[in-house]
Amino acid sequence: MPVTPLDEHGADFWARQIRVGALIALLITGLGAAEVALTWAGDARWWAVPLAVAGLAQGLVAALPWRRWVRRPQVRAALVLWWVLEIPALAALAYRDADGAAFYLPCALLIVILATALFRAAVVTGLGLVSLAGYAVVLHGHPGTSVVLIVGMVSVMVCAVLISGVIARNRRRLDERRRSAERRTEALLQNSPEVIIVLGRDGDVRYVTPSVRTVLGHEPAAVTGELLGSLVHPDDLPGQRGWMTALCSSAAGTTSQTETRLRRADGSWSVLEAIGTNCLDDPDLEAIVVSVRDISARKALEEQLTRQAFSDPLTGLSNRALFRDRLQHATGRRDAHVTVLLIDLDNFKDVNDNLGHSAGDELLTTLAARLREGVRPGDTLARLGGDEFALLIDDLDDRDPAAVAERLLHELRQPMSLAGRDIRCTASVGVAGGRQLTGEELLRNADLAMYAAKRQGRNAYALFDPEMYASVVTEAQLRQELEAALAQEQFVVHYQPVVDLPTQRITGVEALVRWRHPERGLLAPQHFIHTAEESGLIVPLGRWVLRQACEQLARWQREAPEAPDLKMSVNLSARQFQHEGLVADVRAAIADAGVDAARITLEITESMLLQDIDSAAETLHALRRIGVRLAIDDFGTGYSSLNYLKRLPVDILKIDRAFVTEVATDAEDKALVDAVVNLGQALRLETVAEGIETDDQWEMLRRLGCDFGQGYLFGRPVEAESIDALLRAPVTEAA
Repeated sequence: MPVTPLDEHGADFWARQIRVGALIALLITGLGAAEVALTWAGDARWWAVPLAVAGLAQGLVAALPWRRWVRRPQVRAALVLWWVLEIPALAALAYRDADGAAFYLPCALLIVILATALFRAAVVTGLGLVSLAGYAVVLHGHPGTSVVLIVGMVSVMVCAVLISGVIARNRRRLDERRRSAERRTEALLQNSPEVIIVLGRDGDVRYVTPSVRTVLGHEPAAVTGELLGSLVHPDDLPGQRGWMTALCSSAAGTTSQTETRLRRADGSWSVLEAIGTNCLDDPDLEAIVVSVRDISARKALEEQLTRQAFSDPLTGLSNRALFRDRLQHATGRRDAHVTVLLIDLDNFKDVNDNLGHSAGDELLTTLAARLREGVRPGDTLARLGGDEFALLIDDLDDRDPAAVAERLLHELRQPMSLAGRDIRCTASVGVAGGRQLTGEELLRNADLAMYAAKRQGRNAYALFDPEMYASVVTEAQLRQELEAALAQEQFVVHYQPVVDLPTQRITGVEALVRWRHPERGLLAPQHFIHTAEESGLIVPLGRWVLRQACEQLARWQREAPEAPDLKMSVNLSARQFQHEGLVADVRAAIADAGVDAARITLEITESMLLQDIDSAAETLHALRRIGVRLAIDDFGTGYSSLNYLKRLPVDILKIDRAFVTEVATDAEDKALVDAVVNLGQALRLETVAEGIETDDQWEMLRRLGCDFGQGYLFGRPVEAESIDALLRAPVTEAA
């Protein structure tokens, strides 16, 4: 059975019991020596001397350093022998003494009772049995002893031994439970993320939990008040002294919290949260109890979240939220003159399309560093999003805002190497400033000025002028004209052929809307689609285009025998896709035209799907139940994900023209197109390449295995009559 090591409490207990036992042994032996000296015959009285010496020796034993010795299991085991030897010595004395039969059992019982406090039940019971055996020897020397006395004494002795054995066993169980609880508590404290420090009134450390090894890297025994003071960060030391002083002088039971930095054993700094409780008036403690928790990770996370909340992760500049907050504070001061510059990069989308998004990110980072070098430390430079930056200048002093804008443009125009190419970047800058203007007004004015700079040809700046509101009026006028155009049917639908790439045979057409403006002539979608989308007019316009396309497909199928399998593709705008009546509109347009739903393909961009993937999936499944086919337009320009391709009922992937333009000359574009084609084949999806303009592009796409294509090489968007001629024209099979 493994021997349990003694803790401080156990060592103290054993030392006290041994001293008590030694003193009682001194008392019994002394009484025995007196009995011998007073009652024994003269020739036997010399036994009083060794008895007295033995008593004094046992008395001196009490002065030995038992607290240290009893920690050794061998010493504790040897003590049993001491107790055992006491009984035969006592029996020998009682055998010779006339009153031995009377005092033997009480003295032996006292020895057994003393053993109960230290030894196991088996040892105590053994001592009891040895005592009874010794009593039998003593009775042999006193034949005339009363039987009643013998029976009474033995009965008392037996009961006392049994009770002592039970007590010893119960005590041992309690000790084991106590040690188990202490081990459990120590394990909890050792593995606890908190350190408990008990400090005296003078600041000395009375106790510290073992978890200090984990939290600070110091051994508990080495932690002193002086050490704690040296571990506190110098900047935090005055505050911590004040906190401790206030806590000591507070009312009993008061709890106070603070944060501080402490140096770990390895020299690093940890941020700790300390909760102190005043227990100076508690008679069991009379101390300050401080619970310390390492919150370095939490602090680091808070700082990271703060940076994420108020800084741009790509450039490290302030973000829109922080810019607006500082703008609000700046404009909130009386008579403050605040200037705002909005900086929008020109043609940044071309960089992303041609060089990739990594190159675009590198460009933004480089330009942000240039802008940062050109502003004062007190100014706020922010990236508002995408390729748009903003500069807040509080108290412009004598500086000319136009000069600031020109200097920033000059920095941005400097050439740089990007993706192995030397490029120059330009920007359009809008400048607005003044007094007694709100932050929103300043941003609106700067935004108007920035768009004015773009209308001037880009690569320029513009100062806000109240006349710029005219552009807002123009936008409103365009919305009115769009409403009238819908009512007066000024829109027309043109159709661009979609061909089978191996044979160049027309397999379908894509419906594209145009506006036959009464004054400006035929307008492409880029002149009005944005306004239609913003105003919501895109929903009725899209509904009209869909119905026109379905009716034209039905007409071709009736009148052109060459087009029995012709398919019609129709684009859905974001606003139209989110419209609750979309499914009903599609179902009605197909039913009214009398065409096969499987001949209609609805095209949706990736960005539209990702706005709300769950809602998008529900809408697409509803459209699929009608029987139409579904295509993802401009695939690869958004966040292309296998996950949503798996979830959504998609039939076609349309490869954006950005990847097609240089597919025959650029290895990266070729690899991207090849990946999309392979993905389509793996998922059993058709692939359509957009923007094919050269034979080289067509040849490369055909070799890569792309199914279909469209572009100026096969035909521009034209009216329906021109498509009639293309359908009837003979097709030369590709080699």
